[in-house]
Amino acid sequence: MSGTVAPPPVTVADRPRLGRLFRLQYEEAQKAWVLLYPEGMVKLNGSAAEIMTRCDGERTVAAIVADLEAAFAATGLQGDVIAFLEMARGRGWIQTTTPGAAP
Repeated sequence: MSGTVAPPPVTVADRPRLGRLFRLQYEEAQKAWVLLYPEGMVKLNGSAAEIMTRCDGERTVAAIVADLEAAFAATGLQGDVIAFLEMARGRGWIQTTTPGAAP
């Protein structure tokens, strides 16, 4: 059995925000949103950028999903958004805050 404890899954009540070491900005030279960090840069695809630009620490995952579904006249995005956010959290791109949890 491993001593590593996996973080709890991202939930619709979580409030994602950028990780401390990352800065999100639009790079004209790249014609894309990028995540900048001390060792480099991550160029985001369009879907990732749409999600990341909404990770302000104020909106819940549910609100982000609702906003994306309204913006793109789509439904059923929750699973994909949560899967992306879990991947992003695993890479340190975001941190999540769960209401009622200790800081």
